Amino acid sequence: MPAGLPGTRIVETWDHHGLRASGSHDVIFDDVVIPLDSEVDVRKPTDWRGPDVTQATVHTIFVAAIYDGVARAARDWLISFLKQRVPASLGAPLATLPRAQEILGAVEARLAVNARLIASFAGDFDDGVELSAAESNVIKLTVTNNAVAAVEDALSLTGNHGLSRTNPLERHYRDVLCGRVHTPQDDSTRTGLGRAALDL
Repeated sequence: MPAGLPGTRIVETWDHHGLRASGSHDVIFDDVVIPLDSEVDVRKPTDWRGPDVTQATVHTIFVAAIYDGVARAARDWLISFLKQRVPASLGAPLATLPRAQEILGAVEARLAVNARLIASFAGDFDDGVELSAAESNVIKLTVTNNAVAAVEDALSLTGNHGLSRTNPLERHYRDVLCGRVHTPQDDSTRTGLGRAALDL
């Protein structure tokens, strides 16, 4: 809808540990008239009562993709750090250390799995394949946990530098941790899968 319509206002309630830049403040609509050409789907209130599985599943994948993107930004910063950081005791960039290469490889593996899961699901959506809420929840669980692990791996290589507010890795870590509490949460996804496996 167009910004600035009479009756709309933003209440700055978003003061979160992570994803601060999202600006997820409350928007108040008080007797707002929305132009018909701005409406995507007009229905009676009773028609909105049923769950929209497609919307829910697509939303879940969008959420997963956000945290995958955070992990990719952290990976990009890590690569630059490893190439540029030359400890006096080593006399060479950290990138030359087998341990750094192995941990970066683990980050790459997690992000490759994420890319495949997200692309496969998006391809199914584009092809009109019926989407499963349970499957999208599993993808969100897997992608966000891979993203968190990837950023934690990056922190294990950077030490104090990675947690300094002067480096973006600190912000990426705060942001990616939000994936654990972003709906659907891991415990409800796992419980749902367990109940389904037990036919409960």
